[in-house]
Amino acid sequence: MQENNMTYYDNLSVSSSPHLVTSLDTARTMQYVLLALAPAALASVIFFGLHPLVLIIACMASSAFFEWGYEKLLKKPETVRDCSALVTGAIIALNMPANFPVWMAIIGCFVAVVIVKCLYGGIGRNIANPAIVGRIVLLLSFTSQMTTWPLTNFQRIHADAVTGATPLGLLADGAVSEAPSLGAMFIGNIGGAMGETCVIAVLLGAAFLIWKKIISPVIPCVFVGTVFLFSLIYYAFAGGDHNALYMAFFHVFAGGVLFGAVFCATDYVSSPILKEAKIIYAVGCGLVTMIIRLFCAYPEGVSFAILFMNVMTPLIDRVVVNRYYGVTQREKEAKKKAKEEAAKAKEEAKKEVSA
Repeated sequence: MQENNMTYYDNLSVSSSPHLVTSLDTARTMQYVLLALAPAALASVIFFGLHPLVLIIACMASSAFFEWGYEKLLKKPETVRDCSALVTGAIIALNMPANFPVWMAIIGCFVAVVIVKCLYGGIGRNIANPAIVGRIVLLLSFTSQMTTWPLTNFQRIHADAVTGATPLGLLADGAVSEAPSLGAMFIGNIGGAMGETCVIAVLLGAAFLIWKKIISPVIPCVFVGTVFLFSLIYYAFAGGDHNALYMAFFHVFAGGVLFGAVFCATDYVSSPILKEAKIIYAVGCGLVTMIIRLFCAYPEGVSFAILFMNVMTPLIDRVVVNRYYGVTQREKEAKKKAKEEAAKAKEEAKKEVSA
């Protein structure tokens, strides 16, 4: 359309930055995360049977249903197609024992999706990782079921029992000599949360996400490195008869350090933005994890550590952003005002002298 020698286009849209166009939208990102979780899910089925698959499907389906139902009930835009609810459900399921009751798992999904995510405004506005909060609520509400660990299918061949202690449980009881070997922990033939036991599966998922540039390697590497160094130093000086190097690898392989570092601590919304802030955040996750493991009542502290650092993220971002960009806007305005007042006072002084 032309008017007064000017051309108008009615097929252009005006929007705020950023203006980069990419095929990697939220749905595609979440689908990549689900693919990265697939090795851990497959390992859980191999080691614990079909009930983990039932748990995973139930958690993913209920999480998607809760998000859809909330948006339908309150007449909000539908976002269930972005697959973020499916990722939340899958992570919650993989953070549970393989024999966990399905109905209890669904309660955790409700807390994560509706309370932690939807009530705060949906994806991108939650103040903490929904899956982490859901897991902690389940741990505090159903402690017995969340700390009853079934033996793997291969362990049952040589044992009469159906449940047993995790490596961290044995460490807390002072029976680390009875803990499985590092090789057993690496392949996943140990008790524990069904998605955390197989180190190989988690590393495959991490490599995929880093390759696709879905996550930065900074947080996982610094988180795991902090746990390793803390363990190495602690057991070198105060570990008694324990081999420091063995215990450093033990704390990395046991529990949820690797899974949490890759799939939970890297949540876009509840983790920092800048690289320096990511390092501070990840170091904090590692330190809090080890403090809880070594000096507190719970044998595992990954979930609590990540939640604590999620809450600290806005403060970390504020400090690092101020250092990165210089003074804050308020400080700039104060300095500008001070300069104007100084200039004004100088002018008045000149007038008085001339008079």
